[in-house]
Amino acid sequence: MGTFLAGTQYGDWKGTVVADGESSISFEEHLEKNGLKKDGEFLIAISFWAGENKGGELGLVSVRAYLYDGPEALDEVKAAIEKLGDDEPIPVRIVDVPLSLEEFICLFKRFDVMLCWRGLQGTIQGREFRETFVQ
Repeated sequence: MGTFLAGTQYGDWKGTVVADGESSISFEEHLEKNGLKKDGEFLIAISFWAGENKGGELGLVSVRAYLYDGPEALDEVKAAIEKLGDDEPIPVRIVDVPLSLEEFICLFKRFDVMLCWRGLQGTIQGREFRETFVQ
């Protein structure tokens, strides 16, 4: 069993990720086009993982889609999940999506990652900053 949270072995850097969907083909459309999403499923989450990078070479890349079987409208999916108890796992079908790093990023119009050194995320995350010098 897993959780809907990102994690690595040591967790040196923690932060937030925000993405805007691509207008030409969405992640969900990519799943449908490639026969990875069934009728009646709702895409509730996406995970991206890269690791075992060594010597400036990209190692493994894993992209997964988390599909909820049931209603196809957001409000109905949300209501169905909220009916589950807080300690009851959300039933999903996990699909490995064969994509390179570039292919994954290109399924989004904009992709922003902000990482903070461990122990500082609660102190600086979401705070405004002032740039003190420009190189």
